[in-house]
Amino acid sequence: MSTNTPANWNHKSTTVVQELAPMQKPQVFFGLLAAIILFSVIVMTTTLTQGVLFVIGLALGITLLYARFGFTSAFRRLLSVGNVQGLQAHMLMLAIASTLFAIILSTGFSFTGIEPKGYVSPVGMSVLVGSFLFGIGMQLGNGCASGTLYSVGGGSSSMIITLLSFIVGSTVGAYHFTFWMEETPALAPISLAETTGFGYFGAWALQMVAFAAIYFLTVWIAKKKNPPMMKPLPTTVGWKRYFRGAWPLFAAAIVLALLNALTLTVRGNPWGITSAFALWGGKALMAVGIDVTTWGYFSGANAEALTNTVLADSTSVMNFGIIIGAFLSAAVQGTFKPKKIKPGVAGAAIVGGLLMGYGARLAFGCNIGAYFGGIASFSLHGWVWMVMAMLGTFLALFIRPLFGLKNPKPTDSIC
Repeated sequence: MSTNTPANWNHKSTTVVQELAPMQKPQVFFGLLAAIILFSVIVMTTTLTQGVLFVIGLALGITLLYARFGFTSAFRRLLSVGNVQGLQAHMLMLAIASTLFAIILSTGFSFTGIEPKGYVSPVGMSVLVGSFLFGIGMQLGNGCASGTLYSVGGGSSSMIITLLSFIVGSTVGAYHFTFWMEETPALAPISLAETTGFGYFGAWALQMVAFAAIYFLTVWIAKKKNPPMMKPLPTTVGWKRYFRGAWPLFAAAIVLALLNALTLTVRGNPWGITSAFALWGGKALMAVGIDVTTWGYFSGANAEALTNTVLADSTSVMNFGIIIGAFLSAAVQGTFKPKKIKPGVAGAAIVGGLLMGYGARLAFGCNIGAYFGGIASFSLHGWVWMVMAMLGTFLALFIRPLFGLKNPKPTDSIC
């Protein structure tokens, strides 16, 4: 019987109990060894705080992989067939993160003595264009910033191409950064908590209403469209389901919100990903004799990062942690199996990575730094990013078939 029925829509589990693939023990050993060695090197060459951030990165990679937590797929399923499971998980994650961020930012709570500051950025042409390009790019690259990292760790061969192109696009965006900041119109940064005078409680209440409204809208969409469900991921029973089986999407949403809040209290800023890509690209250019210190982007703290070890960059060590954490999770689940890359997929990965990298620099972040971190920080630019990335996703649905990529269809039993 088809699963595309009103009765089955009420069963929203994203996991199903079934036989799991054997654990890949050699890969697990290698992943654990790599994590221990890199943690030790980070602590010995930098600080214990950097080591803690690496561990948080490991936890993020584990969580993302175990739930296959998607931002790209959530937007695509919503706009193509009306499946709302992913966006509902986003709303839960954002609601919990906003609550924790409101407490942390209003009290100045910190584990390290660093004053916590959210991601509040200007709203202007750069954000509009950048987030729109990112929305197109993540659908062509088949992954967002976090999706690219955990997919690389999980064994996706095509995502290596996406990541490399992502770095190139981010570096080009850094080169053009001054133009977009100085030559295009923008409003000053708008914090719903501080700029508007609502305070953190008022801003929190406003966002809770917004999250609830979006959630109930998704319920209405689901009832009206009766979309196909997400393909459930294999899990098991008992204590093994926490280590071997897939995690429910909502459980991962809660963990990601907690880890983002923990990141804020440890390093003083929320979780971010793509600033490291621009740094890696800048360092690569410096290594071949191209002086990027004259670029406006590489000034201040960014200039200092160019001369320091990459392990001193908190975003970089967290990214490394995400990749290794995802690799470990895939090995434990027995799913680390790289495959050959199809030409069409490779072309889409290149274009998608370039668009995401460039767009992220213009928009002050990606699905993590701008969307997740921005909204949780009560920044208007986070909400603008969400809308424009949705529009970019809608356009990308018509572009994907040109590269041989398929979109979910309403007639599918699962998506």
